[in-house]
Amino acid sequence: MTAQPTLITDAPEAADTDASGPEPGGPAERRRRWPWHIGAALIYIVVGMVAMGNWLEHPNETVSSHLANDNTWFQWLLTHGAYSIQHLENPLFSTRQNYPTGVNMMANTSVLGVTLPLAPLTIWLGARVTYLIWMIGALAGTAFAAYYVLQRWVVRSPIAAFLGGAFAGFAPGIVHHANGQPNFASNFALPFLILMVFRLGINGRWLRDGVILGLLVVYQVFINEEMLVAIAAGCVVAVLAWAVLSPRMAWRRAKAFLLGATVTAVVAGALLAYPLWFQFKGPQTFEALPLYHSWGEDIATYFYFSRDTIWGDPIVEKTMGYPEQNSWFGWPLTIVVAVAFLVLIWRNLIVRVAFVAGVILAIMSMGPKVRWNGTYTTIPGPWHYIPDDLPVLGLLTPSRLTFTVVGVFAIMVALAFDAAARVRERKTILGRGASVLAGLLVIAALVPLIPKPLPAKEDPMPPVFITSGAWKPYVPAGRSLIPVPVPNRYPIGRETLGWAAWTQEFPIPEGYFLGPGKDGHGQPGADWSRLTWLANKTVKDNKAPKVSDKDRAQVQSDLVRYDAGVLVLRNEPRFDNVRILVEDLMGRAPEQNLDVWIWPIA
Repeated sequence: MTAQPTLITDAPEAADTDASGPEPGGPAERRRRWPWHIGAALIYIVVGMVAMGNWLEHPNETVSSHLANDNTWFQWLLTHGAYSIQHLENPLFSTRQNYPTGVNMMANTSVLGVTLPLAPLTIWLGARVTYLIWMIGALAGTAFAAYYVLQRWVVRSPIAAFLGGAFAGFAPGIVHHANGQPNFASNFALPFLILMVFRLGINGRWLRDGVILGLLVVYQVFINEEMLVAIAAGCVVAVLAWAVLSPRMAWRRAKAFLLGATVTAVVAGALLAYPLWFQFKGPQTFEALPLYHSWGEDIATYFYFSRDTIWGDPIVEKTMGYPEQNSWFGWPLTIVVAVAFLVLIWRNLIVRVAFVAGVILAIMSMGPKVRWNGTYTTIPGPWHYIPDDLPVLGLLTPSRLTFTVVGVFAIMVALAFDAAARVRERKTILGRGASVLAGLLVIAALVPLIPKPLPAKEDPMPPVFITSGAWKPYVPAGRSLIPVPVPNRYPIGRETLGWAAWTQEFPIPEGYFLGPGKDGHGQPGADWSRLTWLANKTVKDNKAPKVSDKDRAQVQSDLVRYDAGVLVLRNEPRFDNVRILVEDLMGRAPEQNLDVWIWPIA
């Protein structure tokens, strides 16, 4: 077979024997790949539908039972994207939540790279249906992107590329976040971004490659900056490892690589200058997230199965699974990948580079204190020495650096199966037997990680008062609608946040987002008003508290501060205690309008 360009070099003679597989040779061979592409895409979509199976029948009445608040937040983000386009407003900021102060969308997981393109679908089908489509497309799209890059530049076997892509799109950590955080499942740009890093300047095309990589960086910023930082860290380590392990090749490519990297920096810097300034210096920004900065990955979890896989058990969430399950590759796959490293590392440059990047990023993901088997040790982790308020890094959750290790495992799954397939070329009974056995072991190690349908629960539609537009006479321009309980970071306020996720034509106070606290550090949501505190207490205690004159005065002050036009409460028995509370606070009985109680504010 004619030697072809690989992932890291266009000079096959300079690469190791099995540095990577060839890209398809010519038009005829590429046409023969189309059935593989279509088949892979369809299978990935089916697996995505299985993972989101509990949403398929009634997407408008279903929410994640694991990350319900985040599920509703991302529905709200879809509506934000649609609202921004419909009203030609700056998508980097919104007063539709936390009114009248507003929310810095760049300082939050705004996902504008998805919500703006999906705006027509959101307007047509609504945020809840669009969320389901996005979630399936994110999982399947990530898997297919990884498959395409692997079969084009890394491995010969399309089955090897399919398996590697399947792991990249449906790794336990990815599926775990699919419970309500599609920004961590929307990784379809990352395989191409990594590819461009390692092919930057090949054939002297540093200008073209630099522009493409710069545009990919910009796009990824508007999907998930945290994933970009994690992958960038992995790429930096991998590039340095490649340069050390293959110095002559690195020296030959140094000039073109540096020129391409400069172009990337110029393109990305120019296009991101204003959004990043807005994120770090604009209104409602914050310095760091100390709470999330403490989250590190438990290294023992590499050998366990995530709750959302067919071999998983919900009990892990109460032991080692808190707060996130980002690795959880299971002992069979971890052993297979370890063996693949041992077998292939001496004759495959990509494996050596992947090994260095994987080990270093796994260590960095441990956070400020090392955990083992669910218990914190006295051993300080790498992030113990990194200040909480350090720019950029202070906003990063260390555990999520594990996603770089996910990429390393995806590459190793593909290379391991590809290597097993090549053994068959020896045309001996022993060779064919070893080939089949090794290939089956790779597949068998992946089977326990097949995702189960993610847990979901019934989520009531917003009241007809909201969906019909009956609220409009009560909320003129410059006024807000206050759902009760007031939307907040606790589950008690999630349902009413869903009203604003359905339509953003009315602004709401407080809400569920990241904003600055009194110390300048980030915190979930706004400081609670007295009305929020009393309503939450009422729901929690299942009885209306005794209200003082001071409470009434504070609530009236809240209503003025929020420019309230009307208070709205569902007319259902489960909210009877809240109705009694608000009656007492307002000093008057509510009016009934369709399926809600309302208290208009003059």
